[in-house]
Amino acid sequence: MDRFEAMRLFVRIVERRSFTQAAADLDLPRSTATEAVQQLEARLGARLLQRTTRQVSPTLDGEAYYQRCLRLLEELEDAEGAFRQRAPSGLLRVDVQGALARRFVLPGLPDFLATYPDLKIQMTEGDRLVDLVRESVDCVLRLGDLTDSAMVARRVALLPEVTCAAPAYLARRGIPRAPYHLADHRMVGFLQSGTGHPHPLELTIDGKPRQVPVAADVIVNSAENTVAMGLLGLGLIQVPRYRVEDALADGSLVEVLADFPPTPTPVSLLYPRSRQLSPRVRVFIDWAAKRFAP
Repeated sequence: MDRFEAMRLFVRIVERRSFTQAAADLDLPRSTATEAVQQLEARLGARLLQRTTRQVSPTLDGEAYYQRCLRLLEELEDAEGAFRQRAPSGLLRVDVQGALARRFVLPGLPDFLATYPDLKIQMTEGDRLVDLVRESVDCVLRLGDLTDSAMVARRVALLPEVTCAAPAYLARRGIPRAPYHLADHRMVGFLQSGTGHPHPLELTIDGKPRQVPVAADVIVNSAENTVAMGLLGLGLIQVPRYRVEDALADGSLVEVLADFPPTPTPVSLLYPRSRQLSPRVRVFIDWAAKRFAP
């Protein structure tokens, strides 16, 4: 194994915290990975990894070497990429917010794979902000404002939001015409993962976004259940408009407070700041951004 391959292996072991998983990622026997790291440590004269029964972690020397390896491998990829015009290939691991992907991304996926026939996609679904490096994910598609400094976020869309409720609910509580009417209303609370409390309604008042707390008899942690609870008449809901277009069109839900709209929700594609953006990730991000452009 040459030095650059040994560096790639070492970087993957640090990122995966596992010899076994790193070897599987690179299609190597685990014994080869173990032997390569032993030779690397012997050549450098330093212990790079701490091994426990549960995981592998870098020593102080190992962390410093890991950062050096990242920079060197990025420069190598840049140098080779300047002369290589091959089509992107390999496995692309993407984690998406499910409803968002089904609406905007999946319909165009056959054309994307036809354009890049050497690519394979592993797509997982979730709402949490995954550890891209530790979990070996290339990029994620997420809603909302994201502030993780370890990742680069490319905003690809702003989704209009709507405040609405079922006709049965409005028949019981009345139609709110202004924010001060909300004191007599209930909402379907959406649980914020960061705080453990329901997110208040957000309205634009006098040209500025304002958070308006509203009592909640039910609290959920998924957009699907938010819409379902709204359709059952259990309170006001605030969701991206695309999720309830059909319900608004057939009257199952009714928009309220249209003169006080919520601020749009950003959609972003994220990838690790510490990694060189590979050709397969770059073409996917550029393609996905075009899917959201309209």
